[in-house]
Amino acid sequence: MSFDPGKAFRLDGKAALVTGGTRGIGRAIAEAYVAAGAAVCVMARKPDELSETETALAGQGGTVTTFAGSTGDPEAIEAGVAHCVSALGGVDVLVNNAGTNPTFGPVIETEARAVRKVLEVNLEGPLFLAQAAWRAWMQERGGVVINVISVGGIRPSLGLGMYNASKAGLQQLTRQLALELAPGVRANALAPGLVKTHFARALYEHGEEAIAARLPMRRLGVPDDLAGAALFLASDASAWLTGETLVVDGGALVSGVS
Repeated sequence: MSFDPGKAFRLDGKAALVTGGTRGIGRAIAEAYVAAGAAVCVMARKPDELSETETALAGQGGTVTTFAGSTGDPEAIEAGVAHCVSALGGVDVLVNNAGTNPTFGPVIETEARAVRKVLEVNLEGPLFLAQAAWRAWMQERGGVVINVISVGGIRPSLGLGMYNASKAGLQQLTRQLALELAPGVRANALAPGLVKTHFARALYEHGEEAIAARLPMRRLGVPDDLAGAALFLASDASAWLTGETLVVDGGALVSGVS
């Protein structure tokens, strides 16, 4: 069968669950999926942000539903996946984008409460979501899992040690899921560099120009820079790709910028 670019990047007839999809990278991914024809369920914690997101995505002409719940809560995870299947008829694509980082400083000094919170949301949550999606839909019908990690999960950086460790674990979890769930389910990771989002603002707001000048692409990322990569990983354009990490970082890794 020949490659048809007009169809390969489409998600018509697919249902996608995007966590943390009310703003930033998750929002850009949700918007791209709607534009590509998918029905989308956005899961996040804040009802007001979910309401705005649903209105905006529906305004694109898409089929959209939302679910209020934390990816650090196993009961909310089960309920969120069940809601997606009930409202949209399935969960063909799972994007584990939600994350947290309640601590900044040396990992050796990180308090136990912060360690638990980071692992709960950044590592346990994606695993439990994948398990729930597998049981509810993907085991019988196949699907795609995309875990949003970070370049910090590939190399260390000062101040973000626990966050980076959780994302490194999520990268390895991605490989494990790819091995265990093939051939019906593909699992890949998306690793953003420094992207201009509310979540990352403390990392760039006082030195954006200086940081950008050190990158080969000479600018920081914006959420839409990740949307195309996430669409590629969800679509048939990447049908023979699993267990891999797609880095989208403006060249930071290859240039050694930290």
